[in-house]
Amino acid sequence: MNRRLLLAAGCLALLAVTSGCLGIGTGPVDGERLDSDPAAPYEWESDRTVHITVEENTQFRTVMTTNESTIELFRRDGFGGTNPLSVESVRYRYPNGTVLNGTDIRERGGEVRRTRDETIVELPREDPPDGSALAFTSEGTPKRFTLPTYVEGTYEVVLPPDRGIDFPIFGQVSPGGYETDIDDNGQVHVIWTESVTADTISVRYYLERDLYIFGGIVALVGVIGIGGLFYYRRKIEQLRKQREEMGIDVETDDDEFDDGPPPGMR
Repeated sequence: MNRRLLLAAGCLALLAVTSGCLGIGTGPVDGERLDSDPAAPYEWESDRTVHITVEENTQFRTVMTTNESTIELFRRDGFGGTNPLSVESVRYRYPNGTVLNGTDIRERGGEVRRTRDETIVELPREDPPDGSALAFTSEGTPKRFTLPTYVEGTYEVVLPPDRGIDFPIFGQVSPGGYETDIDDNGQVHVIWTESVTADTISVRYYLERDLYIFGGIVALVGVIGIGGLFYYRRKIEQLRKQREEMGIDVETDDDEFDDGPPPGMR
């Protein structure tokens, strides 16, 4: 009985931890994490409201123009709830070019903290001037970039080198109404020049070599299938010859055994 009670208590504790009921991982985000340098400079001079650069290691850098004093960053969990978006290398840029790191944001009355459902970025207490921008780095998933549209406006997603979206089986973009461009480095840019009204943008992409691998697999399956068909036909032919040699398939003259129609039908 005691073992059952201990097991039940352990299960409840595990559920509490995994669901965030104990508040583990909530509170202010570590300052060193906020102040860390991004993998590459942020694209402050973008023509889009939100500019996103996806790295080969699935990390992505985001710059979003906003006049809001508080931004809630999250991911949808597929069950109607949300989880906090993990962020690092947080920067805030004023229109005059002044850039604040996480420590500077806190010194000016702002904060970056996690709750059970979201990461809340509170920007400096003064009213954000037009043209201010927030930048941060976060983690993504291989071959698929998905992010809620935190701010209304135009969007641009830059894919890693040697990635594509044109092959229907492996490439897909949502919402529609986008354009594509390829820069001098051969990187694909997915661009929404009109304000995005969807709740989420999603880009599924592939490595160019994936197409060659896929083509090779299809060719191999085709060769195996054709080879199997010839082997099957050959076996059928061998079996037919064996039956003929054994007299099983001896052909007879149908007229020899034709006694006419059954009785009563003559």
